[in-house]
Amino acid sequence: MQVYDELEMRKIYAETLKEKMENNPLIVQLEADLMSCMTMDKVQKQLPNQVINCGIMEANVVGMAAGLSLAGHIPFVHSFTAFASRRCFDQLFMALDYQKTNVKVIASDAGVTAVHNGGTHMSFEDMGIVRGLANSKVLEVTDGTMMKSLVNQLVDLKGFYWVRTIRKNAVKIYQEGETFTIGKAKVLREGKDVTLIANGIMVAEALKAADLLADKGIDATVIDMFTLKPIDAECILHYAKLTGKVVTCENHSITNGLGSAVAEVLSENYPIPLRRVGIKQRYGQVGTLDFLMKEYELTAEDIVKQALSF
Repeated sequence: MQVYDELEMRKIYAETLKEKMENNPLIVQLEADLMSCMTMDKVQKQLPNQVINCGIMEANVVGMAAGLSLAGHIPFVHSFTAFASRRCFDQLFMALDYQKTNVKVIASDAGVTAVHNGGTHMSFEDMGIVRGLANSKVLEVTDGTMMKSLVNQLVDLKGFYWVRTIRKNAVKIYQEGETFTIGKAKVLREGKDVTLIANGIMVAEALKAADLLADKGIDATVIDMFTLKPIDAECILHYAKLTGKVVTCENHSITNGLGSAVAEVLSENYPIPLRRVGIKQRYGQVGTLDFLMKEYELTAEDIVKQALSF
């Protein structure tokens, strides 16, 4: 039975960043008129000089963050994934990646978790867009424990980091105190028959799928590939050689996302059969999360189906 984090991901993010802000006045959060969506409106009341609502102008927000970075500040930028990627991509390239500025972009409402905001807000391509930039680091948060750890790390790390997340309660995967190294995957379960590589909300589905496969006598490895770029090629290849079969699981387009990144590693180093669970050439729509997971074939049962297809 799945257990969820007690706090929503957005509240964990805001509280963790506020603690860092209180000890470092150089940390600033820039918002594009989505203050309450990440609960930063509450933080602004306590730290008014460190939380700036820039209005609905995402490209300008990114440019402001770059300028603040060059002036010695440590800027965090938040918007929904669709707005933080498609709407301001040229600024991500010019102001952040090309200039090598020190800015962390927090992109929320990942994939189908945008639910009732529908297709225009439901980005399936954002991680693919950003991982194509030369200097970017691309992450997807799994649960609240990981969020706390990553925020604490990102304050001290230099460069352009893209952090994809849900806003509501996540399935609890990790215990308090767990450590995470950006660029290194977390192996959650070891098996000899098939490797399931997942990120974000799909980690919980992959673990459920592993249980379902075990009932059929199939022993699955489950890997949380929370860093899409730089991807942990060493981990992928180790378990590819051990099991000989890989299924990737992502709440994102299978084109240029986790499935593509794993395929690149395998095709260049150890070509073996690969199946990709994710969005397949479709746009989003309004619906409950349960409906959307089934509609876009993102459930544990869909992962099992792909594993059995070998």
